[in-house]
Amino acid sequence: MQIIKFSNTHIPLSYRHEVANFLFEHLQEFGDPKDDIMLSLNYIDDKETGKGGYLLVAMDDDVMVGAVVVNKTGMQRYIPENILVYIATHNQYRGRGIGKKLMQETIKVCDGAIALHCEPDNPAKYLYEKLGFTSKYLEMRLPNEKNVNSNTQQTKTKGEFQLS
Repeated sequence: MQIIKFSNTHIPLSYRHEVANFLFEHLQEFGDPKDDIMLSLNYIDDKETGKGGYLLVAMDDDVMVGAVVVNKTGMQRYIPENILVYIATHNQYRGRGIGKKLMQETIKVCDGAIALHCEPDNPAKYLYEKLGFTSKYLEMRLPNEKNVNSNTQQTKTKGEFQLS
C-alpha cells in the first residue's frame, strides 16, 4: 500500500472529484453530500492566507483504499490549527489497518493540533482515542439559514441524503 500526500500543491479537479466520489461512497451513514465533500477538497487547493490543508490517499495498486481530508483553520492555540474533515477506508478493505496508517501519517504531516468530529456510534472513535484524541467539548451548532444555498440544502434520512 502506498500513501500519496498533497499539501501546498495543486490537486487536479478531476482527482478531487475522484476522491469526493470515493468518500461519498465509503463514508456511508457518516458522510455528507458530494458538493460538501468537494468544498473541503477545494479548500485544500485554495491559496488564500489561512486556507489550505492536506489530502492523503491510500492506494493498493490502482485501487483507492482510503482517503483523509484535513482543512487548515487559520487559527492557533485557542482553536486547533487543523480540522480533520473526512476519513474513510474502502468497504472491502476494512479491518486491515488502513485507517490507522492514514491517521498516523496525517498526524505526522499536519503542523499543529488536529480536531475532528466523531459521532458517538462511529466505530472509528476507538481508533482516535488510541491515537491520543480526547473529547474536550460537546459540539453544538446553530444553523444559519441565511447562508444556506437552497439548491444544496439537504436532509439526512437513514444514512442517505435527499435534496430538499
